[in-house]
Amino acid sequence: MKSNDRAARAARSPITPSPTRLPDDRRRRAVVEAVLPQVDGGRFPIKRTEGEEVVVTADVFTDGHDQVAAVVRYRAAGDPRGAWREVPMTPLDNDRWTARFTVETLGRYEYTVHAWVDGFASWQAEISKKVGAGQDVASELLEGAAMIRRTAEAIRPATGPRQAPADAAVAGSGRAWLLARAAIVGGDDEPSVRVAAALDADLAAAMRAHDARDAATASDPTLEVVVERARAREGAWYEMFPRSAGPEPSRSATFEEAAARLPAIADLGFDVVYLPPVHPIGRTFRKGRNHALVAAPSDPGSPWAIGSEAGGHTAIEPGLGTLEDFDRFVATARRLGLEVALDIAFQASPDHPYVREHPEWFRHRPDGSIKYAENPPKKYQDIYPFDFESPEAAALWEEMKSIFLFWIAHGVTIFRVDNPHTKPFRFWEWVIGEIRRTHPETVFLSEAFTRPKVMRYLAKAGFSQSYTYFTWRNTKAELTEYLTELCQTDVREYLRPNLFANTPDILHAFLQTGGRPAFEIRFVLAATLGASYGIYSGFELAENRAIPGTEEYLDSEKYQIRAWDWDRPGHIKELISRVNRIRHAHPALGQTWTLRFHAADSDQLIAYSKRTPAGDDTLLVVVNLDPVHVQHGWVQVPLHEWGLAPDATYAMVDLLSGERYTWRGEWNYVRLDPGSRPAHILAPEL
Repeated sequence: MKSNDRAARAARSPITPSPTRLPDDRRRRAVVEAVLPQVDGGRFPIKRTEGEEVVVTADVFTDGHDQVAAVVRYRAAGDPRGAWREVPMTPLDNDRWTARFTVETLGRYEYTVHAWVDGFASWQAEISKKVGAGQDVASELLEGAAMIRRTAEAIRPATGPRQAPADAAVAGSGRAWLLARAAIVGGDDEPSVRVAAALDADLAAAMRAHDARDAATASDPTLEVVVERARAREGAWYEMFPRSAGPEPSRSATFEEAAARLPAIADLGFDVVYLPPVHPIGRTFRKGRNHALVAAPSDPGSPWAIGSEAGGHTAIEPGLGTLEDFDRFVATARRLGLEVALDIAFQASPDHPYVREHPEWFRHRPDGSIKYAENPPKKYQDIYPFDFESPEAAALWEEMKSIFLFWIAHGVTIFRVDNPHTKPFRFWEWVIGEIRRTHPETVFLSEAFTRPKVMRYLAKAGFSQSYTYFTWRNTKAELTEYLTELCQTDVREYLRPNLFANTPDILHAFLQTGGRPAFEIRFVLAATLGASYGIYSGFELAENRAIPGTEEYLDSEKYQIRAWDWDRPGHIKELISRVNRIRHAHPALGQTWTLRFHAADSDQLIAYSKRTPAGDDTLLVVVNLDPVHVQHGWVQVPLHEWGLAPDATYAMVDLLSGERYTWRGEWNYVRLDPGSRPAHILAPEL
């Protein structure tokens, strides 16, 4: 009985449900997904240089059959009051939309996608279908007229920070213009006149421009672009040891003597002259010639063992001169059209003032001694790494930042950073960001030959350019796969390759055994595959002497002073000069993303093309990868991409030799002799 009583009472007193809280964004019906480009979900900015475009794509759609509209909004970052600019997105296929904008100034931009249900476009689509089906649309025209009037009446003299699309049709279409259109659409004219006015494209553009977008969906997070100067994207680098630029191997050249080498480097067509560390070199555990563990009294030591009683990272090695001499060297380079890049190596010799003044910046063994650098089995007793995680790391980080600022004040805005992968990622993200806040023109090159993901993360953290595995990619398959990865995958959004053909640490076996043709082959590949490339001095002389069984140069400049005969037989200076002139004359070679490989029926022939984004400069490069034998075969030309018919006849001019060839159709024959003609750089006469 009690159970029945409870049931009866429940029936007489129903429970009142609690009020439902509806989502605040319930009117936001548009969906924005898969916005590109972005890096790690927006954790890092993408990279561009001044004047380059950002092509944005996104999935944009809604439920039902309504039409959607979308724009890309962008502005300079860091100023929350800055006005957003916007460009309308256009549909591609399968709900994918796109738009593009140009970044014009150094610094950071931010961008986002906004999408909304376009009520007026949906209405236009509806009456268009009904008119096409012969149905009466009198009621729909009245609905549209009311919609136009509401939009017109909502227009205020100032519409806020949102900028309307730059469309001539919208420019004069304000409140009065829309009210006049509403009168026609909802008026007494012939139905055909009213329908034509309703479906007018200018009216659609005006309604979209003045749409309140009160239910727009914004992509999240807001994405960023870091914009650098063009040198971050392209340039030819020449690495030299200034101490070897004098007439005598028994003493260091001065900066004044080294400056006498600059006109020859400029004549070869280089853009950047890169110097290893120019600071005082320690004496404790100084390395001797060919990495000998004990140095002779006259051995100059490694420039990377930084610091002595003469100073540290902001001082000049006395054998080179003074800071004023360095300033004159930089000024001379600038007059010749060269920029000076400086090596930054955050490490210290046992004689560095930091060791005495800031022992807390180094790791110590249990016995109190400072740990030196090791890469077993190699030991570098002449180098102490910094402890970036010490309790006093904040002061250390600030000091490292001040080193960059010091050299920027002396005219250096390009830095090649030694072994950045042995320092914390967070440090690089912080210090590069700090430098760029006040010096956005600064370019940072990461010298990290390490695991791919580590190299990529350093690029994400802010480095403008990165060393690559190019030196060890020598076959057609290796080059094609690797450069495609760098230039045609999402890696290209944040990692800019700098293809060094050799370095003071790397003399590849291909160069050791292939003679002069090997140097010519690798030079043409580096200078045409990469928008940025570099060589270390001696490359132009085809210097190929190595310590047997290693990639180390024999009598390396890292440990001794060399006196070079820059005109000795067998040099390739004429080829270098010619290719660099081609690079300066043809902006296609300053591009990375437009690299495309093409079929060739020989594994020893590699063919690829580059174009400017506008397509107004195009080059086709064919290289013989064999330094010993003549190679010949047929190469496929991308005629469709070039706007030519499959059976077209066209001229190809070899920019290396000046010869002109008449080619026909897609497949054409080439023959390359490494002893006389290792490559073609061909300009089609389109």
